[in-house]
Amino acid sequence: MRVYNFSAGPSMLPVEVLEKAQKEMVEYGTSGMSVMEMSHRSKDYEAIIEGAEALVRELMHVPDNYKVLFLQGGGSSQFTMVPMNLGNKNKKCDILITGQWAKKAAQEAERYITVNKIASSADKTFSYIPKPDKSEYSKDADYFYICMNNTIYGTKFNQLPDTGDIPLVADISSMVMSEEIDVSKFGLLFAGAQKNLGPAGVTLVIVREDLIGNAMEQTPVMFDYQIHADNGSMYNTPPTYGIYVLKLVLEWIKEKGGVAAIQKINEQKAKILYDFLDSSKLFKGTVVPEDRSLMNVPFVTGNEELDAKFVKEAKEAGFVNLKGHRSVGGMRASIYNAMPVEGVEKLVAFMKKFEEENA
Repeated sequence: MRVYNFSAGPSMLPVEVLEKAQKEMVEYGTSGMSVMEMSHRSKDYEAIIEGAEALVRELMHVPDNYKVLFLQGGGSSQFTMVPMNLGNKNKKCDILITGQWAKKAAQEAERYITVNKIASSADKTFSYIPKPDKSEYSKDADYFYICMNNTIYGTKFNQLPDTGDIPLVADISSMVMSEEIDVSKFGLLFAGAQKNLGPAGVTLVIVREDLIGNAMEQTPVMFDYQIHADNGSMYNTPPTYGIYVLKLVLEWIKEKGGVAAIQKINEQKAKILYDFLDSSKLFKGTVVPEDRSLMNVPFVTGNEELDAKFVKEAKEAGFVNLKGHRSVGGMRASIYNAMPVEGVEKLVAFMKKFEEENA
């Protein structure tokens, strides 16, 4: 029996995607082999990777002057690739510290360039998005960096910083394709696949063409966006099976009506959960309402023993991976694209029952 999986990543995939992958596991089309066994230089595989790129462009309305790349090394490798490729002009960037991943991105960038930490929400366990004064922005930064949705803390930028001509770079790992994004407002976007796009092992990068081709001299070949762009993400063997499953997920999103249709469902799911948290006498959300994420919902009872009891009983009832990150404690429900509305409704029904029994 499949459970309702609220994991922050790797997270649940649409059942239809898993069933299609299962059906094609032994033989893809008329190729006589599995995608796992296929040469990445074959015509069959070329059609898969090119199809995946075309779907990313269509679903995210990617302008023609942006490259779409499928890379490896997770979102964390982008913490190095971004400064090495974009930080070579004035060797400086601005960053907003809104959680662990922005913090790690800053630490890594500091190895190569000057990092100006504009503001941080660490003072309140990253439970809000800081709104800094524009006068604090560097006039000569090579780029301005944000983590747009903070998986651990459940916050999201609902308003982007106005960076003028300075390219905005965003980690969108835990919110990619969960809502419409205007790609043209960014210089670069990246996302690890393991939350909304497919299995772990693929990283999607969307980068404006004028920002590549100027990597630092010491940049390793595999960390140069230009190399990957020139070779259609096939400079070396890409994560072939991961890209194939990612393509199936993109087809699923398209069948559902595209990102705008998925966004409406995500807003509905989030509203069900947040409305309950706001009215509950036992549970409460940890994020200020105006900065709440659509994808990651942390909540607590205020009693660690009760939190542990809830996680244990929820697991027994088929709601798994609800334990919060150790830095926040409590619980966290990640309600990515593949989580059906009924999964959230049933979780809330379980929470109501738990509240009655334990309040």
